[in-house]
Amino acid sequence: MGDDQQVFMPSQPLPAARTGVLTKFDPGTRTLEAGFRIAPQFRSLPVDVVFEKDVPVRLRDGVTVHVDIFRPVGTEPVPVIVAWSPYGKGQGTSPSVMGVFGLVGLDNGIVSGLEKFEGPDPAYWCAQGYAICNPDVRGVVDSDGDSVLWDRQEGRDCHDLVEWLAGQGWCSGKVGMSGTSYLAVSQWFTAAEQPPHLAAINPWEGVSDVYRDLVMRGGMPDTGFARQLQEGSFFGGNRKEDVLAEAERYPLVNDLWENKVPDFGRITVPAYVVASYSNTLHTAGTFRAWRRIASEEKWLRVHNSQEWPDYYDEANVDDLRRFFDRYLKDEDNGWERTPRVRYSVLDLQGGDRVGVAADRFPPAEATSTKYYLDGRSRTLTTTAPADGTAVAYTVDANPDAVSFLVRFDRDTELVGYPKAHLRVEARGSDDMDLFVLLQKLDARGTPLQAFTVPNQSAIAHDLTDHGATILRYKGSDGRLRVSARHLDEALSTDDVPAHTFDRVERLSAGEVVDVEIDLLPIGLAFTAGQQLRFVVSSRNLLGALMPGIREYTGANSGQHVIHTGGERASYLQLPVLAQ
Repeated sequence: MGDDQQVFMPSQPLPAARTGVLTKFDPGTRTLEAGFRIAPQFRSLPVDVVFEKDVPVRLRDGVTVHVDIFRPVGTEPVPVIVAWSPYGKGQGTSPSVMGVFGLVGLDNGIVSGLEKFEGPDPAYWCAQGYAICNPDVRGVVDSDGDSVLWDRQEGRDCHDLVEWLAGQGWCSGKVGMSGTSYLAVSQWFTAAEQPPHLAAINPWEGVSDVYRDLVMRGGMPDTGFARQLQEGSFFGGNRKEDVLAEAERYPLVNDLWENKVPDFGRITVPAYVVASYSNTLHTAGTFRAWRRIASEEKWLRVHNSQEWPDYYDEANVDDLRRFFDRYLKDEDNGWERTPRVRYSVLDLQGGDRVGVAADRFPPAEATSTKYYLDGRSRTLTTTAPADGTAVAYTVDANPDAVSFLVRFDRDTELVGYPKAHLRVEARGSDDMDLFVLLQKLDARGTPLQAFTVPNQSAIAHDLTDHGATILRYKGSDGRLRVSARHLDEALSTDDVPAHTFDRVERLSAGEVVDVEIDLLPIGLAFTAGQQLRFVVSSRNLLGALMPGIREYTGANSGQHVIHTGGERASYLQLPVLAQ
């Protein structure tokens, strides 16, 4: 099942920058009284909390991991929420986590510092009658074993923790999971193992396919963030998985990569999924998982910001509590009447609409509409040009892109999944790395963008002029290596193409091929006169997704040719809402 294809490397101890006040191994139980504050910059506890530190939990294969548990004082059994990730369970007060809050413009005082990075805060949840479990997972800090990155082993491990928690005397037998990014991904894998006492999950933006989302998006070896994740996490005393070596050794999908995709059909627990349009790491994976999980009780909320401000927003935390009150406490609170989908529509000028109710995504009133590329006029039209025209750019030239415009003559909203169907040719090469982008332009042709975080300082501008895409939204992007164009017929839909990535189909001289490229889901509003620009290029138009990581450079040479009109009609398909 891919285990024999895994590659491991030595891990290292947790560095000082990732060490928090509670990192030191110190088993025992104590009571943190109301008013307790872990450090001056954090919020205080509103209630007394029992803190069980470094509790050993034995997994099915004999490996022992250690967990911290925060729970309300009292004898009444309570449900527990798990925050599963390789980030040290005592890392909430570390310089690295405080630095992340500073990067996005969040005040550390909105949390207690007892929370795991990207996880639920015990200060809030214990006051609401819940326990929080923060584990150091397999191979991390003082836990035994070798750590792995996002695969079914993690699902089995967390399954065992869920069942152990359910058997504790203080637990009601109901277990949930919550958190963003890594903490979201681990929920897909855990829920697919179907632990009997897992009652509900809350994945808040996270990948759902390591190959397609993390290391080989579009079939390209873009491992910048994977390197940051591997080198900046999984600290411990044994070994950690070397996903960078695996990506180099196995560039095509095989059992290893299949093992890093959750079995979505086995995820049947109630799920409250949170997504955004703007996270170039998480967006595709979150929407993919929401579409494919088998849960009959599942909800999707698409917000208009960045995951950390959204996760710790007071109103959103209260909304999540209603979900958990329903499924972890069995309260008849009317949660089921919550719209199955609540989406956002961005206007990128301060007038976003949020919480738009629907019973599906895309909403039923969205119609997939083809806008054909016209190489002669460089426009997008709803009727295919009769005459064929080829447009081209030379790799490494200026410009190394071609674009097409459409001006909307009436107010228009696009909500759903865009895709590009292109007829392409490589001259002077046998392959192409293609990058595509949808931009919103105002009536005068100026590109519109919007920060997704409270930090909009001069430094934030410097970071996001090119790159750091999680901090500033510039449009919906997609990419594909043309030799990886083979479609997965079982998973592809008319709106969302899916590729097998299990073969290499290089181009012959003069060969023109069809490619389908999925772009990130969108929710964009245009007023009459505003424009949409569609760009095709040989380079990453948005740059790296986070500050400080290496930007991928396309493996390109020669000329890229886009064939438009006639029998070779390329088009952009957009989800247009009926007016």
